Amino acid sequence: MMNIKAFRLVSAIERELLMGDKDHINIECIECCGKNLYVGTNECFIYHFLLEENISPTGKVTFSATKQRHKYLGFKKPVNELKAASALNRLLVLCDNTIALVNMINLEPIPSGARIKGAVTFALNENPVSGDPFCVEVCIISVKRRTIQMFMVYEDRVQIVKEVSTPEQPFAVAVDGHFLCLALTTQYIILNYNTGTSQDLFPYCSEERQPIVKRIGRQEFLLAGPGGLGMFATVDGISQRAPVHWSENVIGAAICFPYVIALDDEFITVHSMLDQQQKQTLPFKEGHILQDFEGRVIVATSKGVYILVPLPLERQIQDLLASRRVDEALVLAKGARRNIPKEKFQVMYRRILQQAGFIQFAQLQFLEAKELFRSGQLDVRELISLYPFLLPTTSSFTRSHPPLHEYADLNQLTQGDQEKMTKCKRFLMSYLNEVRSTEVANGYKEDIDTALLKLYAETDHESLLDLLVTENSCLLTDSVAWLEKHKKYFALGLLYHYNGQDAAAVQLWVNIVNGEIHDSTRADLYEYIVDFLTYCLDQELVWKYAEWVLQKSEEVGVQIFTKRPLEEQQKDIFNPDDIINCLKRYPNSIIKYLEHLVVDRKVQKEEYHTHLAILYLEKVLQQKPSANGNCAELTETQAKLRNLLQKSDLYRVHCLIDKIQGTSLYMESAILHGKLEKHDRALHILVHELKDFSAAKDYCLWISQGKDPLYRQQLFHMLLSVYLKPGPSDCDLVLAAVDLLNQHATEFDAAQVLQLVPDTWSVQLLAPFLTRAMRESLHTKRMTQAALGLAKSENLLYKHDKMEKL
Repeated sequence: MMNIKAFRLVSAIERELLMGDKDHINIECIECCGKNLYVGTNECFIYHFLLEENISPTGKVTFSATKQRHKYLGFKKPVNELKAASALNRLLVLCDNTIALVNMINLEPIPSGARIKGAVTFALNENPVSGDPFCVEVCIISVKRRTIQMFMVYEDRVQIVKEVSTPEQPFAVAVDGHFLCLALTTQYIILNYNTGTSQDLFPYCSEERQPIVKRIGRQEFLLAGPGGLGMFATVDGISQRAPVHWSENVIGAAICFPYVIALDDEFITVHSMLDQQQKQTLPFKEGHILQDFEGRVIVATSKGVYILVPLPLERQIQDLLASRRVDEALVLAKGARRNIPKEKFQVMYRRILQQAGFIQFAQLQFLEAKELFRSGQLDVRELISLYPFLLPTTSSFTRSHPPLHEYADLNQLTQGDQEKMTKCKRFLMSYLNEVRSTEVANGYKEDIDTALLKLYAETDHESLLDLLVTENSCLLTDSVAWLEKHKKYFALGLLYHYNGQDAAAVQLWVNIVNGEIHDSTRADLYEYIVDFLTYCLDQELVWKYAEWVLQKSEEVGVQIFTKRPLEEQQKDIFNPDDIINCLKRYPNSIIKYLEHLVVDRKVQKEEYHTHLAILYLEKVLQQKPSANGNCAELTETQAKLRNLLQKSDLYRVHCLIDKIQGTSLYMESAILHGKLEKHDRALHILVHELKDFSAAKDYCLWISQGKDPLYRQQLFHMLLSVYLKPGPSDCDLVLAAVDLLNQHATEFDAAQVLQLVPDTWSVQLLAPFLTRAMRESLHTKRMTQAALGLAKSENLLYKHDKMEKL
């Protein structure tokens, strides 16, 4: 693992200040409380120094120590441990298995002489349970075998409160509330001295290595475990953090969040509590003391005292980012939350996320970069500005200062590698497309959309058209120039349309269709223009290009009039007469438009119906039908003509009869005579000139639609009369008459028919007709009788009701 500079080792007390030229004096223990630094020596002396922290203009931290006094305790044993109880103004001193109380200022023993005897080592309860602010709780490992004792220490007296036996001989202890974390001979345990319950943690061998038991927070301890592991354990006997890997020969440990600092024979090592990695190694020989005091880490040899000064976390994070160690930087930044005010942290953390995002971006780790940009709420213009010319010319954006990255632009970042540049552009397109509809785009829509348009145009991306046909904020001046540069003329037309410049849009598209400029975006651009003009509200623009679209295709071009929105047609915004006048030179178009008026919109105006019928007629006549007009298949136009003549009652019949005279359009002539109620003439044409007996029968059915049965009967009798008209006998007419009678017996008055038919016809010939006629007659008679009976019954009931009321 690469090192980072998390701490700097600074001398706190010079050797000469402590011992002068007396080489035999060795430091045994230290204590620090605020600015007060206490040193215990092997010759039973306590030294009191006042420690001052100095910061140079460059930010470098140094310390100066001023000796206040020293005190000889009167034993010929070393001072083993020192603990300050600032609330009592007392210093607890362990020497010769006795804990004495001395004044923190003058180092004089208290007058009462109160002390604790028989202590091997001791620890203060930093999470006291008594609730008394004028005492401290002290836990000692007693000289008595396998015994722990709890004391209450006051300003001038001590009081034992609990004695607990342990399964094995204890060697080290740390206290939190009622819980003791103990290093025994072969294992670590958690012991509740109030209830007596204990829980084994993990084994270790006290003969092989020195145990370490350190309280690091509320109900949590740090222990030297097997295999060179720094293990964390809670009072519940579980570990909520992964262990750190340190030396097998660790002799001391300290905490300076988010780091665990370990000391062995040759080095000080710094490990992260956040990712368990070793972050720094400082050579330090002959060290034998490492302790932390309210966030200040002090390390000592037998001759000197030093302080590990932490570098500001922000600087550490920046160093990690500079080394491209993004994950470590982010872990450290998250861990710094507890040491930095909330608002300041949020600002700092967002910036770190943004920096990390650019590092990942430069390494083409786009997914990671995107998440970091989002989480860091990056001003998206910072990213766009890396791409030359993408920001709008009107943008006033300036990059963040200090900068979030070291790159001038994308060319520098990719070192001209076109493949990398293409990947970066693809990423930006994807990212901008995702954020343009989110809060990230607030205030920057024009910058984002303009950049997207430029990228899409440059890379020939299919999303260019989607961008322009939906709501967008593309800057017109920049976008026009860019689209023209990349010959995206169809897209440019869409841009003009979105900005309300429909005339410019249509002219551009017309130029493409005419071949004046080249753009193959849409093969159906002509149809697109027609559709565009169909829904265009600018009448002047529609009229301007009407001739052009009609010249290109009469059938398609006329749609600009026939497919206009329904509400627009209902208001007749475009006058039909004006349109008809425009279409006079386009025969197919004018027919289409009149069909639209007459058939689709069902406009009830005589002139439109007559005009359409005449145009149909002229077109049919141009097709030069056969002499007898009986083509194998009717042309589509002729079918339309007949349909119009049959269904419309608005055209001028006499005008059309005049035009049909002398032609072979017998069916059309018959329909027109029928409209004039000249049924004899119409049936004569169908029977004798067209010789279409089926058409004659259909004529009777068509003409009598919606009329009373007597009218239909008269028509069928009229047709029968045509068939039986005196004259040269025609076998086909006789057969037609017989078929008519036999197939439509119900349409005739049998008595009249019997008077009309020749006497020579046999009964057998008319048997089907006579049978059906008889059945119909009987049916009618019975239905009449039933109706009469029902009427009489209803009348009788009415009389009965009337009599009862009387």
